[in-house]
Amino acid sequence: MWLFTPAHQHRMLLVCTRGLNRPASVTGAVSLFASYHKTDNLLCSDDSGINPVVRRRRSVLKSFSIQNKPDVSDWERSSVGKAKRMEKPVLPKEIQKRDQFRVSSELRKLSLEDSGEKERLPPKQRSTPDSKKSDNYEILFGIAPCVLALTQGRRKARKLFVKDGETSNRASVIKVCEEAHQRGVQVQRVSKKDLDIMCAGRVHQGVCLQASRLNYLTKDSTPKTGNDTIPLWLVLAGVQDPMNLGAILRSAYFLGVDGVASSLRSSCPLSPVVSKASSGAMEAIGVYGYENLEDMLKLKVAQGWQVVGTVGAEAPECQIPVTQCSDFKMTRPTLLLMGGEGEGLSQKLLSLCQTLLTIPAGRELYPGIESLNVSVATAILLHSLLSSRKPTR
Repeated sequence: MWLFTPAHQHRMLLVCTRGLNRPASVTGAVSLFASYHKTDNLLCSDDSGINPVVRRRRSVLKSFSIQNKPDVSDWERSSVGKAKRMEKPVLPKEIQKRDQFRVSSELRKLSLEDSGEKERLPPKQRSTPDSKKSDNYEILFGIAPCVLALTQGRRKARKLFVKDGETSNRASVIKVCEEAHQRGVQVQRVSKKDLDIMCAGRVHQGVCLQASRLNYLTKDSTPKTGNDTIPLWLVLAGVQDPMNLGAILRSAYFLGVDGVASSLRSSCPLSPVVSKASSGAMEAIGVYGYENLEDMLKLKVAQGWQVVGTVGAEAPECQIPVTQCSDFKMTRPTLLLMGGEGEGLSQKLLSLCQTLLTIPAGRELYPGIESLNVSVATAILLHSLLSSRKPTR
């Protein structure tokens, strides 16, 4: 049996009232419910032998507590809901199933490796180039490089990869496939993702060709020219950018240059990027490589050739005459010597030139843009020289 003095009852009433005025929270909910149930139990204890006046006061206190009991449903919904919002969101069933499948497949893979069952599974069809002798082969990409690589016969083609889907129905792609079939080259349909991986994300136009590498020609022989034209060779000294080299080869092939030579030191190799930048012209035109351009130029000069170099619009003073390209007339076999990006021709190569050509600007130029890109300058000079050359007869 519990006995309470009026002071105890008054203190209990203050505790209950103070709990009702606190903001709703999970901790407050626990303390409030605990105080309520504590008071309820104390008031409901056996009071048969208590003074009637004390029993009446207890009943008043109990009724007050019941009337001020909080709305459990609303209060619990607001506090517990706030706590749930702070929890980690539940993923949809589709994502849960996907993650469960992924984990299951990984566990299954590990179990297969441990049990040796992996060896009995059927092998997956390869969609990548053959790894056999891969050091001697490379991947060409693009319609024109692949067609010319097949038709010119300078490379050994191994396999043609064609993008699966509507791309394989284009006339240009069908032509590449026909050329490959005629030469006994295997054709395999692959996805766009596989082609992107083969050519490192470059523009492949739906086809890639695995073929042997194309190197510089080393045999020193002058290309055959017509009997009624003066030969013109293009000599490149240290062109390093594959895009520039490809554009130069494309212009040289289009304009009718008889031969192209390049230094092997500090020069760009004949890569698939060069072939694509040249639109396949690299597959058709022979590019000769020389370890020492000075010796080659001296040999050609001894054979009666003239060496024509190039300088900028504001060339420094030198003993070699400088002529505008539009005023130069080609009257004998000529070597047009072009320097690389940035530095241009070295002093040793300039000393071997009989004439220096320049391209006049059509306006006053701002500093930093007073020169042309090497591929653009080469195209202009080649067109000027080939237009001025006279027939041998």
